[in-house]
Amino acid sequence: QVQLVESGGGLVQAGDSLRLSCAASGRTFTSYAMAWFRQATGKEREFVATISGLGFSTYYLESVKGRFTISRDNAKNTVYLQMNRLKPEDTAVYYCAAGAVNGPSEAMYNSWGTGTQVTVSS
Repeated sequence: QVQLVESGGGLVQAGDSLRLSCAASGRTFTSYAMAWFRQATGKEREFVATISGLGFSTYYLESVKGRFTISRDNAKNTVYLQMNRLKPEDTAVYYCAAGAVNGPSEAMYNSWGTGTQVTVSS
């Protein structure tokens, strides 16, 4: 497993942008698919975006396509989530996850960060 630490959350207004970062420990970062999930208060955790180990393949939740971009810097063992045109419904705790295969299911990931809060006011 790999240890993950998220950062970059905060309180913003609708229409603003934020960039989340997730720093991973270890020397085999490229062997991990990385993903972002989110969980709003009172709701189940949902998939947001994922990226393959070398960054060639990405998938997104339909409602964030065109607004969010997942990327990774393998030299820095870091994955990012650039969030533009934020909406109040994007408010949630955002979690970083690592796994062997990139996909939308939580079961594909066996390492998780502790989350970072994103709050979007209207």
